[in-house]
Amino acid sequence: MMARTRLEGFGQRLKTYLLSADDGTLMRHFFHGLLVTSLVFIIIDWTELSSANQALPGFDPIQPEAVPILPPALTDGEPQNAPSDITADPATLKQPIRFELQPGGILSAEGSIEPGAAARFASEIEARGEYVKTVLLDSPGGAVGDALAISKLIREKKLGTRVAAGALCASSCPIIMAGGVTREAEDGAVVGVHQIFNGSKEKLSPEQAMSDAQRTTADVSRHLEEMGIKSGVWLHAMETPPDRLYYLTAEEMKAFALVTDGETPVAKAK
Repeated sequence: MMARTRLEGFGQRLKTYLLSADDGTLMRHFFHGLLVTSLVFIIIDWTELSSANQALPGFDPIQPEAVPILPPALTDGEPQNAPSDITADPATLKQPIRFELQPGGILSAEGSIEPGAAARFASEIEARGEYVKTVLLDSPGGAVGDALAISKLIREKKLGTRVAAGALCASSCPIIMAGGVTREAEDGAVVGVHQIFNGSKEKLSPEQAMSDAQRTTADVSRHLEEMGIKSGVWLHAMETPPDRLYYLTAEEMKAFALVTDGETPVAKAK
């Protein structure tokens, strides 16, 4: 009863205030009410987003052997569409990378670069290396350490690399591409880079995460320089969050020396 009396009293005071207040005062109070309501919803949305990100794999600090979340090029177009259509089957690209010898000395490499992929690639080259001239890439990326090892073996064997029209070479895949003594991205090939990150379930301390990030950055930067790649590629990667892709244009790939001039091998072929 007392609560009802108080509520009726509040209602009467509110009615009296509304009838006596001028329009300007009412508008100011209405605006302030909207502002407070908006802030409440922003806080709720931010809290929900933070909880969702913590529940997703792949948003922890850098882990060299991490298997990444599939990049945006294989989603429904968010946060950005690829510059060209990707004709490869997304389900196939999610699978561990497969190596298949094709006519003309081409070894296709299709799928995600999982930990251990470098050892399987080395076995493939040991068994069929005399027939292989070019590695044909179609991969959303994956474990950085394995990508580096594959790239180094490609350079050691003096093989070329190529990304065909409609194929994808993203995340750590361009590291493999860099190993080729000749490097080609056909018209319509999609090549994208972003930050490497921890896609594993292992939680690292901030100190360990920072140490791993610095070491991995140094390893990748040194390798790209040795392969004759200009720093612009890696700078774009480091500037792009792991849930985005920076798509390299044909002009950028040429300017950064990620692609070579025709069939001429790069000067630093080893």
